[in-house]
Amino acid sequence: MTRRAALFVLALIVFAVSSPLLAPYEPGRAFRDYLHAPPMRPQLSGVVHPLVLADRLEQRYEADTTRTVPLPWFGAGLDAPVFLLGSDSFGRDVLSRLLYGARTSIGLALMATLGAVTLGALAGAWAGYRGGWIDESVMRVADFVLVLPVIYVVLVLRAVLPLVLPASTVFLLVSWIFVAVGWPFVAKGVRAIVAAERDREYVQAAQSLGAGPARILVHHLIPACAGYLIVQATLLLPAFIIAEATLSFVGLGFPDPVASWGTMLAETANIGSVARFPWTLAPAAAIFAVVLGTNLLTADHDTKNDR
Repeated sequence: MTRRAALFVLALIVFAVSSPLLAPYEPGRAFRDYLHAPPMRPQLSGVVHPLVLADRLEQRYEADTTRTVPLPWFGAGLDAPVFLLGSDSFGRDVLSRLLYGARTSIGLALMATLGAVTLGALAGAWAGYRGGWIDESVMRVADFVLVLPVIYVVLVLRAVLPLVLPASTVFLLVSWIFVAVGWPFVAKGVRAIVAAERDREYVQAAQSLGAGPARILVHHLIPACAGYLIVQATLLLPAFIIAEATLSFVGLGFPDPVASWGTMLAETANIGSVARFPWTLAPAAAIFAVVLGTNLLTADHDTKNDR
């Protein structure tokens, strides 16, 4: 399971990095004549029939079967835009924003996961190795954070900060908020593993050779927790993606011009609009796919352990 989880996280990193290269248009490019245009069906030859506005009042579009335009990856200077996943209320391509939003949402979740796993591993390993009042202090702080309702803590911490901030500042602040609420989940398990491993023969051998506490932790005890840390990363990653979507949905995350899965879902607040334009739920499907993938990895790991 550890290898699968590591490959899954690596695949998400590659997808987040390369997704803007796959997007057919810039995320903020608006086609004013194509508000809420429906998804277009591509043909096997790599072309589509362009859309024409049949009824402006009802925002009803029809395919012009007398013309074809190439897909945006295969042609330049197009006569008409191509919307494989439809467009939003501003005429922006949903597919392009979905791909750019993956870089924002997954990138933020990956940074927060890395920070939470690193901080939790260091704090838990130090507490488990030293024991005594250090162990007691670190674990009491972790317990205090764990008993709090995480999503409300995230909302409150973000709400007390200035609401209007640059996207880069929001990225860093939200990442650190997620790290602050996520590290105890990692620290508790690492502390238990290190406390059980610190009296093993290989640790005593390292101590007899003159290795200091830092070297023992970094080179011996923390690597012993590698499997657990990867599993925790696969649990925290989807939780942080959902948390970012929640923040942006309620207006406490990224501002609307920035493409993220949360800002895209903000348009779905109107249930009537969702019923008429269901393709605006594409980011919800993307979040569901990531969460389902990580949960299947965890379920597979639990099934093997039960056997």
